[in-house]
Amino acid sequence: MGFVPIPEGSSPASPPAPATAGPPSGKGAAGADGMEAKGAGAPKAVDKETTAGILFGIGAYGLWGLLPLYFFVLMPAGAVEIVANRVVWSLLFCALLITVTRAWPALVAALRNRAVFGSLALAAFLIAVNWLTYTYGVTTNQTVEASLGYFINPLVSVLLGVFVLKEKLRPLQWAAVGIGFVAVGVLTYSYGKLPWIALTLAFSFGLYGFVKKRVGPKVDAVTSLSVETMVLAPFAAVTMIFLAASGSATLTAQGAGHFWLLLASGVITAVPLLFFGASARRLPMTTIGLLQYFAPLLQFIVALVVFQEAMTLERWIGFGVVWLALAVLTVDMLRAARRNSLARRREMRGT
Repeated sequence: MGFVPIPEGSSPASPPAPATAGPPSGKGAAGADGMEAKGAGAPKAVDKETTAGILFGIGAYGLWGLLPLYFFVLMPAGAVEIVANRVVWSLLFCALLITVTRAWPALVAALRNRAVFGSLALAAFLIAVNWLTYTYGVTTNQTVEASLGYFINPLVSVLLGVFVLKEKLRPLQWAAVGIGFVAVGVLTYSYGKLPWIALTLAFSFGLYGFVKKRVGPKVDAVTSLSVETMVLAPFAAVTMIFLAASGSATLTAQGAGHFWLLLASGVITAVPLLFFGASARRLPMTTIGLLQYFAPLLQFIVALVVFQEAMTLERWIGFGVVWLALAVLTVDMLRAARRNSLARRREMRGT
């Protein structure tokens, strides 16, 4: 199965068909020239789209990977306040985007469709758990464990395929899952407790991607995020009011710079989402699957280099076992993609 998560309301689509070049041809020789123009133009169009897709993908996963730095500069704001502000300002930013793109009919349609709204409401709950856990991990100097959650996430997606979708795993997938369980055991020993932050992040995001995939192409990324933040906004607003009334809010207590940084959470949430959507429309799932490791790798580097979090020998071993599981899973993914590509070619030749 494809194990790529669907962050922040995206639904990856198949890459677009190669664009054709040249004006419509006439009859006879002109028609042949037109065919030659198409043949010459299509590879260039594909190359351009692929390059753009990779750049958008690196932009999306790069921004997600650097997100701990943003949470760090928001301190002394805690996880609850950061997430509450993120929800409220994301909703306002999405409303602006929907107004500019004239997408209000799509939002109204999503709200009226009970199946779509119910799925997005469940997705909202899952992403709230994910955001709170991740922000808590970063703001309490546990970014290494938080990055572990997104390394483990592909393995969780494979498990969901087995237990929820009743899919049959290939041998290498079983091997990767088995290695992943060994890694969790090693890390539990090294931490002296179950790495609950990593596991909560992996399972909440894995389930979030599963729920969003069930919605499929019925909603676009911005509409999806808008509905999710609308569901969460009342709770977020009450939280912000409570924090302000109790004197523990930092929104207006840490100067103008802190105020505007918190307000920027809406843009910081939506921009990588839009980049991801642009990347997913241009790239096959295999490439997206490889790019997804970029975010936790950056988070891991930030934790070690910038935050200087400790890594014992046992933790290095545990992470090494996780990376081995991901390597096995990646090899299986590439082999499956190659087999599918060859099968499609044979089918095309047969027709």
